[in-house]
Amino acid sequence: MKIDARGLTCPEPVLKVKSAIETLAPKSVSVIVDNPASQQNVQRFLESQGYQTIIDQQGEDYIAAGARDKAPEYRSLSVEPQSFDHKKILVLCATDRMGFGNDDLGKKLMVSFIKTLKEMGDELWRLVFVNNGVKLAVKGSPVLDSLVDYENDHLKILVCGTCLTHFDLLEDKRVGETTNMLDIVTSMQLADSVIKI
Repeated sequence: MKIDARGLTCPEPVLKVKSAIETLAPKSVSVIVDNPASQQNVQRFLESQGYQTIIDQQGEDYIAAGARDKAPEYRSLSVEPQSFDHKKILVLCATDRMGFGNDDLGKKLMVSFIKTLKEMGDELWRLVFVNNGVKLAVKGSPVLDSLVDYENDHLKILVCGTCLTHFDLLEDKRVGETTNMLDIVTSMQLADSVIKI
């Protein structure tokens, strides 16, 4: 099966592939996209559905080819096999500063906030960066070391691929999974509580 998802914005390429997999359950699929963020999102989605993938770049296009032996049931990227006996908190960071008024103060407050998140303990389930917040997950970020520590402690960090592309930061991302709006919305739905900054 071939799917042309060029020219589609996030999360449309993943949604198009998801629909085809749910409807037709193909053993092999080839998806063409026109940007690296979509390529990463489609590849991760295919792998979450049991496909072994190969990526080929042809000019400005990316082809994600996936194959699997059987057609497993659809699985959400955001659902983990483990069960939780505690609250699941998702923190959504849509900016690289906290509050309004003084930008320098706002950036200092955000650094303090990110470094203090560990006090939530096991209840901190997801950390999601969108819009200007993706700048916290890239090279040179003042909280990069803290985020790497969180990720090493198995905190799932999701970073919006469309946002990274918009700010031309996709290659500078140093922590977290490049993600799409489908994963973000699903994660918000599964969380017991969402904190938005």
